[in-house]
Amino acid sequence: MISILKKSKITLPSTRTGTVYIQSTTNNTIITLVDAQGKVKAWSSGGTVGLRNSRKSTVHAAELAAQQIASKAQAFGISTVSIHMKGLGFGKQKAVKALQNTQLTILELCEKTSYAHNGCRAPRKRRV
Repeated sequence: MISILKKSKITLPSTRTGTVYIQSTTNNTIITLVDAQGKVKAWSSGGTVGLRNSRKSTVHAAELAAQQIASKAQAFGISTVSIHMKGLGFGKQKAVKALQNTQLTILELCEKTSYAHNGCRAPRKRRV
């Protein structure tokens, strides 16, 4: 007896949560939108919003990038996000403020900036 198995479509539940990663350096602010499965949906930075050179490192560039990510998140159907921040740049706080002003619901703020803990041994003093 031969039985033929049909392939059935697997439908995943619509995930309306995501994660926003903010990496803020002294030269730029990069914001990445990730869904619940960990797949990158969209990203934005100071350069992608049209600013060049030293203007990419400003808080205004971070705000524009965050607004662009918020609009892309709403287009993907993501309504609640958790934010992970990293870096020592100026754009972190302004990007979070811009995400708060949109219709996104923020579940958590997580600071992941690494810091030095004495690390390697310093090189010896130079003798002349």
